[in-house]
Amino acid sequence: MTSSREDRRAQLAAAIESRILVLDGAMGTMIQSYNLDEAGFRGERFKDWAQDLRGNNDLLCLTQPEILSEIHRAYLDAGADILETNTFSSTSIAQADYGLQDYARELNLESARSARQVCDAVTAENPSKPRFVAGTLGPTNRTASISPDVNDPGKRNTSFDELRDAYQEAIEGLIEGGVDLILVETIFDTLNAKAALFAIDDVFEKTGERLPIMISGTITDQSGRTLSGQTAEAFWNSVRHVAPFTIGLNCALGAEQLRPYVAEISRIADTFTCTYPNAGLPNEFGEYDQTPEEMAALIGEWADDGLVNAVGGCCGTTPPHIRAIAEAVAGKSPRKIPEIETKLRLSGLEPFALAS
Repeated sequence: MTSSREDRRAQLAAAIESRILVLDGAMGTMIQSYNLDEAGFRGERFKDWAQDLRGNNDLLCLTQPEILSEIHRAYLDAGADILETNTFSSTSIAQADYGLQDYARELNLESARSARQVCDAVTAENPSKPRFVAGTLGPTNRTASISPDVNDPGKRNTSFDELRDAYQEAIEGLIEGGVDLILVETIFDTLNAKAALFAIDDVFEKTGERLPIMISGTITDQSGRTLSGQTAEAFWNSVRHVAPFTIGLNCALGAEQLRPYVAEISRIADTFTCTYPNAGLPNEFGEYDQTPEEMAALIGEWADDGLVNAVGGCCGTTPPHIRAIAEAVAGKSPRKIPEIETKLRLSGLEPFALAS
C-alpha cells in the first residue's frame, strides 16, 4: 500500500534526525552513457518536431521513460534516500530553446510520477528504509540580476514576474506528480531563487499544502561567491526567511574545494544542511575523473567533523559514487543544528548583522 505524503513527511523528519541522508547523483552523466541520438531524444511523439531535440534530457520523461526509471533505480540500489526529479530545465523559459515551452507542466508532472513510482516500489521492498522524491527547480538559462550585455548594465533578458510564473507552473506539476520536497538548486543568482521561492509560497497558499523546501546554492569558483557575487553567508541571509528544510551547496566545485564553504554554512545555518559536490574538477575534456573512493573519503571527513545532514553527488557522479558516499557516512552522527543568536541579518553581496 502506498503511503500518504503526510506519512512520508513524518518519515523524512525522523530519518534526517537519526542519520545522514543520501541524495542521488548526476542524471545528465547517466543519460550520456546511453549515447542517444536525435531520434532517441525525439521518440515517436516528437519525431517530426521542427527543432533539434538532442540534449534535452528533461524530454526523456515523455520519450524514453524507461531510461529514467533505470537510472532512478540504480541510484536507489546504490543507497540513495532521496531521488531528484529529472526537471532541471523543465520550465517554460528553459524549454523555449527547443520550442517546447507549452510542455513544461507535463514534463514536471511525468518526471515526478516516474521518480515516485520507483521510490514507492523500492520502499515496498524494504519499508524500514523509506525513499523520498525531491522536485527539482533549476536556475533556468536566464539571470534576473546580471546584464547579458556588458555594454548595457541595466539590460535584462528576463524578469522576476516571468520567472515566478514559469516556476509556478513547474511546481504545480511536481506536486501533482507526487513529490515530497521542493528543491531549488544550482542557484547562481539569488534573485532567480527568490522568484522560485515566491512561486512556491504562492502554490502552497493556493493548494493549502506545504512541503519541505531544500535550497542549494552554487559557489562558482574559489572566490567563495555565487555568480551574482554573494558570499555563502550573504546567500543564507537572503533565503533564511523561508525556513528551509535544508540549506547547502552543489555543483561547480568538487568536495575538496567546497570544504570551507560547507563548514561556513554548517556554522551559521539553524536548519539542516545538504551538500552535493561534483566528482572533482573537470579535466581538459570537460570530464570528471574523481573516483568514487576519492570522493567518498572527502565527504566522509565532512561527516566525521559534524558538518552535514545530507550529502550526494552532482556533475560526474554515478551510482558507484553514491554507493561509496553512502558507505562513507553510514553510522556517523548527523550534524547538530547550532543555536544562532537572534539578530537583524541582512545581505547585499556581503552579509550584515546588526550588533546587539
